[in-house]
Amino acid sequence: MEKRIESVLSRFRVENGEQFRLKDHKPDEMAGLDIKKSEAPALLQRGVDYLAAQQDMLYAQDRWSVLCIFQAMDAAGKDGAIKHVFSGVNPQGCHVVSFKAPNATELDHDFLWRHTTALPSRGQIGIHNRSWYEEVLVARVHPAVLEGQKLPPRLRTERIWEERLEDIAAYERYLGRQGTVVLKFFLNISPEEQRQRFLKRIEEPEKNWKFNAGDVSERRHWDDYQAAYEAAIRATATPEAPWYVVPADRKWFTRLVVVAAIGRALEQLDLHYPVVTAEECRALIQAGEELSG
Repeated sequence: MEKRIESVLSRFRVENGEQFRLKDHKPDEMAGLDIKKSEAPALLQRGVDYLAAQQDMLYAQDRWSVLCIFQAMDAAGKDGAIKHVFSGVNPQGCHVVSFKAPNATELDHDFLWRHTTALPSRGQIGIHNRSWYEEVLVARVHPAVLEGQKLPPRLRTERIWEERLEDIAAYERYLGRQGTVVLKFFLNISPEEQRQRFLKRIEEPEKNWKFNAGDVSERRHWDDYQAAYEAAIRATATPEAPWYVVPADRKWFTRLVVVAAIGRALEQLDLHYPVVTAEECRALIQAGEELSG
């Protein structure tokens, strides 16, 4: 089973971006797996249970931290993936942040600042719904965003996107050296599936609240975003901070891939509960005797 899981994950994991092409990754791909949607809930629950057990040891050991970054086009299912995959973890050991457009205070700092303040502490899993990659995605597609960031004019050169990607790659390398495991997920949705999901948000009253007219206007920049994502993954995919380009046309399959990837990464950390010393063991025995008496 482990070999099968690793074989599937290796299809979606990008550790060397030099030859990466987004068009090689299909939004409806299943890596040859013959899984029915009806089987997904039980498989997901197994993954969630395993993740919860690993997270409990991560929290108790208090040495490593894990940062899960979720990026995607609108309606690709980031919120749903986060909700379902992390449904079994202890809230005390988990920290979720959803990043919106930066406010005035955040714009008075470098682009990594607000994300740095939200990093998980040791023993925690941090979940960033959007991240520092917005600064080489949205800002790249919409030049007005960059103009509002108060950068000195001479620093806004033609190489600014390459420079930002270099900074991100270096920062993720730094985090890895401090004990933070960085996992990045790009939920890869097709334009047709996105269109269908937008229509459901309009046609189904209980989903109206999810719809934002601005999402439709962003669709007009689809090709620009795809190019920006490809450039970002090429520049920042490493064995220490891999990207997972996850097919997102089937939400249930997306969640299975994400939970398997996180569980696999935690498994490789050799997590365990703290070992009780002889002195602590004697203290436990003494306390037990006192309480029993």
